[in-house]
Amino acid sequence: MSEEKQHKRRVHYSGKYPKKFEEKYKELNPEKYKDTIEHVISKGNTPAGMHISIMVKEIIDFLDIKPGQTGFDATLGYGGHTRAMLEKLEGQGHMFATDVDPIESEKTKKRLAEAGFGEDILTIKLQNFCTIDEIAKEVGGFDFILADLGVSSMQIDNPERGFSFKVDGPLDLRLNPNAGISAAERLDNISREELSGMLYENSDEPYCEELAKAITDEIRKGNRIDTTTKLRHIIEQTLDFLPEKDKKDIIKKTCQRTFQALRIDVNHEFEVLYEFMEKLPGALKPGGRAAILTFHSGEDKLVKKALKAGYKAGIYSDYSKDVIRPSAQECAQNGRARSTKMRWAVRAE
Repeated sequence: MSEEKQHKRRVHYSGKYPKKFEEKYKELNPEKYKDTIEHVISKGNTPAGMHISIMVKEIIDFLDIKPGQTGFDATLGYGGHTRAMLEKLEGQGHMFATDVDPIESEKTKKRLAEAGFGEDILTIKLQNFCTIDEIAKEVGGFDFILADLGVSSMQIDNPERGFSFKVDGPLDLRLNPNAGISAAERLDNISREELSGMLYENSDEPYCEELAKAITDEIRKGNRIDTTTKLRHIIEQTLDFLPEKDKKDIIKKTCQRTFQALRIDVNHEFEVLYEFMEKLPGALKPGGRAAILTFHSGEDKLVKKALKAGYKAGIYSDYSKDVIRPSAQECAQNGRARSTKMRWAVRAE
């Protein structure tokens, strides 16, 4: 006879508001606690387990979606952009979306189905967006495409995923935790020169050589860097020589850049993006529109170069010579929007 499942009490937290991700039970249940969600967003914060989509109006205005069209969302994430595009289809046409994160994509699929967007109008594929050519071939091309290259807030905020230096967790950083190697494993055997190059190329880190030496020296001593806190402590110790007045801010930015560089590396983000940009024109129908959101200079340079080359070759009839940025109001309401740049292109007829 099976034992009766015991009721598990919620963990009590100290202070007025919960600080740890797992304690924010109201934020993690947006359907049940709408008032809490609205309160957190009104303060310019992102509720735990949620993601606030960036530049939705600008994207929808540019894509000019019509009922009956076929669209592609390269990075499903929390599904905010997907939902906005689906609403424009008015129940006619079809959306395809990809995501490599098996954990979050399943939650999003359920959330969108409950909102009325089931498999009759939305197909979600658990694969990398650089496979866009395969999907386009199956469906005969796309009228509109969106690629939001940012990491979702649900991934950043969850300490178990290891994306943030602010909370302790395993140094993982994989978008798909079931594939490839973690950031900790990547650091296990990396050379000083390779790590220095990675930090410089992936995030323009000015202290790349000092950090590479400190990290590889620590590993050679037999001290594995397998948690977010251990990596942050090494960065803090390495930059301890900085003037006191500048130290806190520089360490924070260096942590951001270091974690970004590792994330880009373990997920092969530049290689994936390069492949996607090469396949993008072939996936668009004549006159089709594509919008791309980038979040750091390396991504933006790659996208800009590809769109410009496509325009010069006559593949695109028009493209964004200048970036479109989120409004000051959006940046004030969502701090994670500040680094966003939007670029676009229209496929030649």
